Amino acid sequence: MKYAKPLPDYLVRRYHGWKATTYQESKGWYRRLAEDGQHPRAMVISCCDSRVHVTSIFGADQGEFFIHRNIANLVPPHNPDGHHHGTSAALEYAVRGLKVSHIIVLGHSGCGGVEGCYQMCSGEAPELDDPKSFVGRWMDILRPGFEELPKGDKAERMRTLEKASVVISLSNLMGFPFVSDAVKDGNLSLHGLWHDIGEGALEAYDAETDGFVPF
Repeated sequence: MKYAKPLPDYLVRRYHGWKATTYQESKGWYRRLAEDGQHPRAMVISCCDSRVHVTSIFGADQGEFFIHRNIANLVPPHNPDGHHHGTSAALEYAVRGLKVSHIIVLGHSGCGGVEGCYQMCSGEAPELDDPKSFVGRWMDILRPGFEELPKGDKAERMRTLEKASVVISLSNLMGFPFVSDAVKDGNLSLHGLWHDIGEGALEAYDAETDGFVPF
């Protein structure tokens, strides 16, 4: 494909540095991962945001998490005839193929996707309302969360919407039969988290209070 270009030099240098240090120090572990396949205990659905580094937050090694990233860490409703199959396919593989024991939905502060949804629903981003906008149609998943926002300060409403992206995704997860069956059978548990990037804080969704509590 004629448009593909060589990697930037700084990435090539970083690769060689990793191969000479981290890989060499754990060569046996990497070879074991290659030979034995992956057996993650948890799937993490997080945002594409480059500031959210799931493995760093939990100090995880390769092979621990099956990670799926998308705009605003959203899980679409179960809809086999629809068009949101990337996340749904990853979810199906994690539950049916890898048989993970946990699914973690991880939202975060300052989410650009959530802000886009807020602006779109407020009439401030007509380009996202365009039927041809991939981002806009994806953020339609979060539109019900915007419609339920209380009045008040925009920053507080944005934070509420960020957390709503987690709760809506948890609700949508239970719409997938293979997820709900695994949950009801006790083979799978669902978890909702929200991460404050600047403060390094982590909050967990509490189903009993329908709110988030810090660790």
